[in-house]
Amino acid sequence: MRPAAFPPSPEPACLFLVLVSWLFNPARSEITSLDSGNIDDILNNADVALVNFYADWCRFSQMLHPIFEEASNVIKEEYPDKNQVVFARVDCDQHSDIAQRYRISKYPTLKLFRNGMMMKREYRGQRSVTAIADYIRQQKSNPIREVQDLEEIHSVDRSKRNIIGYFEQKDSNNYRTFERVSNILHDDCVFLSAFGTVSKPERFSGDNVIYKPPGENAPDMVYLGSLTNFDLVYAWTQDKCVPLVREITFENGEELTEEGLPFLILFHMKDDLESLERFQQEVARQLISEKGTINFLHADCDKFRHPLLHIQKTPADCPVVAIDSFRHMYVFPDFNDLSIPGKLKQFVLDLHSGKLHREFHHGPDPTDVAPGQPNQDVASSPPESSFQKLAPSEHSGLKVSAASTPPKLLPRHMHQRSGLPLIHMP
Repeated sequence: MRPAAFPPSPEPACLFLVLVSWLFNPARSEITSLDSGNIDDILNNADVALVNFYADWCRFSQMLHPIFEEASNVIKEEYPDKNQVVFARVDCDQHSDIAQRYRISKYPTLKLFRNGMMMKREYRGQRSVTAIADYIRQQKSNPIREVQDLEEIHSVDRSKRNIIGYFEQKDSNNYRTFERVSNILHDDCVFLSAFGTVSKPERFSGDNVIYKPPGENAPDMVYLGSLTNFDLVYAWTQDKCVPLVREITFENGEELTEEGLPFLILFHMKDDLESLERFQQEVARQLISEKGTINFLHADCDKFRHPLLHIQKTPADCPVVAIDSFRHMYVFPDFNDLSIPGKLKQFVLDLHSGKLHREFHHGPDPTDVAPGQPNQDVASSPPESSFQKLAPSEHSGLKVSAASTPPKLLPRHMHQRSGLPLIHMP
């Protein structure tokens, strides 16, 4: 019987080299490639997912790949469960349907998802390993502040929108729904919670969620639906946290444009709160049914002189109401007509029907010509969209400048897909 042959034992020096190589070249994190067949399943099962929408021919996409991969390595060490945090990517040339679905207008774009829901604010921080890792850690932190005494509720900041949940126990379906909602809307509202004996005085008939709107004397509003129904709780909370009329600023301009909806904008002087209140009331009265088809915004006349110039207006003309369709800008004829029933709504409906566009190019529609007057085809050229050309910063696509001064008109430092609007700040 022949004796068994064993390979010679490796030299200690070889073992040392192998160990050092392993320590300094750890296994690389696998970035999940998304396609139409797996995207919904992967994103729906991820607590948090950061998705890199890229194009191989874009050099900024190429620069981001190793940074994104290394940030994934760092985060996977802290959150090893594959469904806690997912780093994924989409090749937008290969999967243009996905790029269109998520309104990708530039490369690279980093979008955040929670349980399959895309967050409206994309990642705009520095494109570095540290910054991306810190961003994910922030997203994984608990956005709900637990109060230990109900007296803390009386001292909340009433200049902000506050959502407060009173629960018997933290380990409950009601609170888990509250957590999911807070993770999505924590940028728009302050979330607080109380449990057990602390919350008992506020739990007259079970767990309870209330909204404290801005203003010391504003009355609380109570959620009356099922606390286990995520869709209902989310819809109610979003309605309270996201105002119907939002302010457009240099910081959020590009983000608002990427929502893909035209703008109905009130330009007003910063201290002219009366005009703003009047506009808010008429939007709520006439246009609530149009929410989701157009963004209702207000802007500081002094800061947004450039868009005003496009419609041949100056801050001295404010308040001014206009629509920016991302093709052209259209001016509401007279601010004083705002409260005429149906007037503002018809202005918006005329945008959707194409009437505003037709009339700017060809004069009034035949039905609008006075009887006995000839119907003349009067060619005209409406002002081009101003907000389509606004750029957020010199380093857009690589990082967001924290400078408080308005950015200058500069070329975009990233690639843009055609056919989608793009903001450039004046």
